[in-house]
Amino acid sequence: MPVLGLQLMMLKDQINEKGMYEVLRDVRELDIDAVEVSQVEMTDELIDDLVRGKADFGVETAAMSASIAPGGNGFALETEFERAVEACTKTGSRFLRIGMMPFEAMTSKQACEEWAASVEPYAARLAEQGVTLCYHNHHVDLIQFEGERIFDIVRRVAPSLLFEVDLHWVQRGGMAPLDMLAAYSGACKLIHVKDFRVAPLDAEVYRKFEAKEIDMKEFYSAFLSLGQFAEVGQGNMNWPELLPAAEKAGAEYFLIEQDDTYGRDPMDCIRDSREYLKSIGY
Repeated sequence: MPVLGLQLMMLKDQINEKGMYEVLRDVRELDIDAVEVSQVEMTDELIDDLVRGKADFGVETAAMSASIAPGGNGFALETEFERAVEACTKTGSRFLRIGMMPFEAMTSKQACEEWAASVEPYAARLAEQGVTLCYHNHHVDLIQFEGERIFDIVRRVAPSLLFEVDLHWVQRGGMAPLDMLAAYSGACKLIHVKDFRVAPLDAEVYRKFEAKEIDMKEFYSAFLSLGQFAEVGQGNMNWPELLPAAEKAGAEYFLIEQDDTYGRDPMDCIRDSREYLKSIGY
């Protein structure tokens, strides 16, 4: 069974306030076995805290973030390749992950191919060092250029680059997550476990529409924006079928994530997700 972890983007403020080590203590108390590091500065102190957290609390580092050029999230492989490999060796992490391709790369087939081609040499070099580079999707990765999805272009041009599959974003992109996992079986190493719910229509928005204070365009914009990130088990996704399918597709880690908690304490959201996953056997 894949190791159950947490995407630490949810706790980046807590990391900045009290340090990675204390956050890992909190994560362990939630009965979570691993973390993925994102959206925090990868200082030597933070890396040392990941090492201490594994030794003292048993919390693995599932993956850390990377980009190709400087200015992105995590290690910039153009300038920090050796440091990224060293950090993986120290922490025991076997995965680095790219959180998103540049927006420019999403605009055309050629732009996407050029980006993927720029990534492939780094993914291949990392593989030689025992580190797997994965690409994290959003809904835009279901864009089709001449009948070929961005997913397909990435696999064709950068075969050494595997996937971190965010099942929420696959669903939001209009592809059934079960179909996606089957189509890219073997490449799906990290899985973001994040639910998708539809919020109730705001009564005040409806009142304004009825009172003709807003027009149909404004009302319909609100109507189309009802999709939300949800705690696992509090949305519409079929986790008892999805998680076994993800394991069959090659998943080594399941990582709880919720991009927006809508005013709730992130720890409460994580706790709710963890309790639901326990209830279905994880």
